[in-house]
Amino acid sequence: MPLRKLPFLAYSYTQINFSQGQREMGSKAHVSNSECCYPMSGGDGLHSYSRNSILQKKALEAVEELVNTIIQDKLEFNNLNISGISNTFHIADFGCSTGPNSFIAVQNIIKAVELKYNSLHQNDPPLEFHVFFNDHINNDFNTLFRKLPSPQEFFAAGVPGDFHGRLFPKASLHIVHSSSSVHWLSKIPDEVTNVSSPAWNKDSIYCTGFLNEVVAAYSTEFQKDMDNFLNSRAQELVVGGLMVLLIPGLPDGVHCSETHFGANYDVLRSCLVDMVKLGLINEEKVKAFNLPIYHPTTKELEVLLERNAYFSVERIESLPAYLFPSVQSNTSFMRAAMEEVINQHFGKEIVHSVFEFYAKKLSANYIDYIQKQRNVFIVLILKRST
Repeated sequence: MPLRKLPFLAYSYTQINFSQGQREMGSKAHVSNSECCYPMSGGDGLHSYSRNSILQKKALEAVEELVNTIIQDKLEFNNLNISGISNTFHIADFGCSTGPNSFIAVQNIIKAVELKYNSLHQNDPPLEFHVFFNDHINNDFNTLFRKLPSPQEFFAAGVPGDFHGRLFPKASLHIVHSSSSVHWLSKIPDEVTNVSSPAWNKDSIYCTGFLNEVVAAYSTEFQKDMDNFLNSRAQELVVGGLMVLLIPGLPDGVHCSETHFGANYDVLRSCLVDMVKLGLINEEKVKAFNLPIYHPTTKELEVLLERNAYFSVERIESLPAYLFPSVQSNTSFMRAAMEEVINQHFGKEIVHSVFEFYAKKLSANYIDYIQKQRNVFIVLILKRST
C-alpha cells in the first residue's frame, strides 16, 4: 500500500446500552463503571510519557517478528468479512496513551497484514486501514494525534472510554492490540485499604506477593477485570480476528517485591514515608495509598484463559523486560507513569518533591536495585473462536 496522507477522523464511538435480547454473552459483556482513571503524563515535556516510555518501546520491538509470524500463519482473510469497495481493515489499540509507541505497534501490524494480504490477493484492490486509538477520557489525545506519523498510511480515530467494557459495535474489529495497559486495575481492591480487613495492606503500596490475603484481593480484581476485557473484545472482534497483548508481568514463582518493578514501588513508598516524617504530607494519606496495578505470571494467565470459551491461545511466552541504564532514566519512567496517581491522591503540589526524593533514594540504593530479578513482558496472542 503506497504511503499517503490520510485524515484524522475527529469522532469517537461511545459506550452502547444493549437490551437483554441483544446480549448474546449475557452479563459478561457489561459496560464498565470503573473508579480508577490515571492517564500517563501528557504533553511532550521533560517528564512526559511520550519521552519516557522506552521500556514499553523495547517490548514492542522485541515482539515485532513474533507478531508478524502469527499474522502470516493465523490470520485468515476469507473469514474476516472484508468486502466492499473500500476493503477496510479495522485495528484497535487499547491503552494508547500519548504515543509514539502506539504508532510503532500499529505500523508493525499493518506491515504484516499487508504482506499477507498482497501475497494472496495480488489482483484485488489494496486494503485500507482504519485504526482506533483508545484510552481513558482524560488521556492527552491532542498530543497523540499531533504525533501521527507522516506520511500517514491509515485513517485514525480516537475512542475515549474504559476498555473493561464495550467500546465498539459487534464484530467490527479485525485485530486488537494492547501493550502495557491491562495490568492497570479498574479499581483498587476495597480490602487492601480497610484497616479492619485481613487484607489491609498496612506496610506496602502494592501487591508484594508475600501476604496471602493481599494477593487474593489484588488477584481477584485482576481476574475480574481481565474477564471483562476479554469478553468485551470477544463481542467486538470478528470470528478469526486476532488479539495481541503485552503485559508487564512476573516470572513464574517470583514475588513482585523481588523484582525491579517491586523495588521501584518500594522506593516510592519509602519516599512518601520520609515526607511524612518531614511534615510534607499526611500520614493517613500514605496509609490509604495503594497502586491500582497487578503484575500477573504466565501461569495465572493460562488458568484465566482456560475458562474463557471465546478465544484460542495461539502463543503465550515471556520476554525479559528492559533494564534502565541509569537512575535518571528509571526515575523519569516512574514519574511519567505515576505522576497522575500521586496527583489525584496527594495533590499535584507534591509531585515534583516526591520524585526528587525518589532519584536520591534510588541512587543511594542502586546496587541493591540492580541485583533484583528482572520483570518480564508476557506476550499473549489470542484468536477469536467460533
